[in-house]
Amino acid sequence: MNVYDFDGTIYDGDSTIDFFVFSLKRNAKIRKCMPEILWTAIKYKVGKVGLNIFKEKFYSFVKYIDSLDEEVELFWETHHKKIKGWYLERKQETDVIISASPQWLLEPIAKQLEVELIASLVDPNTGKLLSKNCKGEEKVCRFTSKYEKGGIEKFYSDSKSDQPLAQMAQEAFLVKGDRIKPFKIE
Repeated sequence: MNVYDFDGTIYDGDSTIDFFVFSLKRNAKIRKCMPEILWTAIKYKVGKVGLNIFKEKFYSFVKYIDSLDEEVELFWETHHKKIKGWYLERKQETDVIISASPQWLLEPIAKQLEVELIASLVDPNTGKLLSKNCKGEEKVCRFTSKYEKGGIEKFYSDSKSDQPLAQMAQEAFLVKGDRIKPFKIE
């Protein structure tokens, strides 16, 4: 099986940020949480709070969306075109997408692509993390809990933080835009 990171790898950009901006334009109520999100982002950048606290505060905007499922469906109607062509050309039905983005956000596009999905578990009503953020070593834990024997033929990511999963693959690749080069394991 081939395993792909999502944001910045097969999706051109960050789907969570894109969804936030999309939703903010459509739901003025989200503006209510902007000061707290920005303040927490500053505290995260200077090391005063951890990634999980920042993520939960950021995801809290979902509380202001009346129908999250409908919003996500509308989002993918306009953003599916950001799936990179190189991926669509080599996609296989045994592919697995593994991402730090919320599962509820990526489920519709994973179904459309007809691939398996492993993503961060985030409460769609509150934005609270229901598990560790699916990043770095956590990707290995989540992957091996679902696929005990591993068996990653090729792994693709845009981030060196995915080195733990890259080490499990027979071949690993670093993606920058549409350029794909070998992932140098350090």
